[in-house]
Amino acid sequence: MRWPTISLDAWKPVSRPAAITALSFYLLFLTYAANNRSGFLFLDFANLAIHEAGHPLFGILSGGAESGFGYTLMIMGGTLLELIVPLACAIYFFFRREPTGAAFCAFWFFENFLYIGTYMADARASSLPLVGSGDSDWEVLFTQWNLLLHDVQIAHATRALGWLGMLASVAWFAFTFSRSRHNPLQAEA
Repeated sequence: MRWPTISLDAWKPVSRPAAITALSFYLLFLTYAANNRSGFLFLDFANLAIHEAGHPLFGILSGGAESGFGYTLMIMGGTLLELIVPLACAIYFFFRREPTGAAFCAFWFFENFLYIGTYMADARASSLPLVGSGDSDWEVLFTQWNLLLHDVQIAHATRALGWLGMLASVAWFAFTFSRSRHNPLQAEA
């Protein structure tokens, strides 16, 4: 039996002005993020809306229970949807072979880890303002998993993953653009 394979075309070319604009945006955003001390970036307003929509969406599975897997899934639902949306968009652009969209959505996916890390680090302190009433998602989850004392360490690792992913997304986009400029067959496509 032969395994099915996915045949992907070459990446669509990116014009020089589009690449320069995108790379400039990434450079400015990374500088802004590195200098931001609040832990909440302007892109996080969109992420917060998606996050809040995730709780009732995944809450359908909880059946109103206050414990068990369904309840845990409802609490995690905000963070899950916050990651699923940009990941789904990145996959969409990946299969359309559009490097600008794929890179932006991958960058957006990893940018979420910065605020998720900020939110995790606040699990014990509870100093961040919450949209809903009640306990922080990560306070509930870390308490349930006996990890509350490690909230700051987990948050640092999460934020580091976000930074590495954003930098890798930008590097991949720059590499893909550079390679397409040196490959005449792909540049003509």
